[in-house]
Amino acid sequence: MKKILLTVIVLIAVVIGCKTSGNSSDTKKISTVFESKSGSSVTGTAVFIEKNGKVTFTAHLSGLKPGVHGIHIHEKADCSSPDGKSAGGHWNPTFKSHGKWGSDNYHRGDIGNFTADEKGNGTITMTTDEWCIGCADATKDILGKGLIVHQDPDDFTSQPAGNAGSRVACSVIIK
Repeated sequence: MKKILLTVIVLIAVVIGCKTSGNSSDTKKISTVFESKSGSSVTGTAVFIEKNGKVTFTAHLSGLKPGVHGIHIHEKADCSSPDGKSAGGHWNPTFKSHGKWGSDNYHRGDIGNFTADEKGNGTITMTTDEWCIGCADATKDILGKGLIVHQDPDDFTSQPAGNAGSRVACSVIIK
C-alpha cells in the first residue's frame, strides 16, 4: 500500500512539474549588449521578451548625445565593422517603404526614435505582435538580426532608412 501511495505521489509531482515547465516555455527571452560604433562611447542593453504572441522590447542606453536618436532592427546579426554597417540595411521582410511604425508603410525593423536626457541616457520600450523570437515565420522572426542605434533622429520619410545618421551602437539578436 505504501508503494502504491508513493507511486501516486511521484506521478502527481511529475504531472505538476511538467505543467509548470510547459507554462514557462511559453515565454522566450533574448538579452543583448550594445557595442560602441563610429567612434562613439554609446553602450547599453536590450531585452526582447515574447509572451502570449507579443514581443516586448526594452533598450537602455548611455553615452549618447542629448536629444533624439533613431533605433532599428537591421538585416544581419553582425557588428564586426567599426561603423556598424556590417549589420546591413533595415530588416524589411515585407518589402515596404521606410516609415513610422504603425503607418501605412514601414519596415518591420523601423522601431522609431527615443530621447536621451542631458546626461546621455535613454530608454525605449514597445510591444508588438509583428515580431516573434525563433518562430517559423520569416516575416516576423527577429533572431539573427542586428539592432542599431543612430546618432540622429529618424525622419520617417527619407528612403530607404530615415536619414538617422551614423550608427553609434550595435547589438545582435541571437540565442
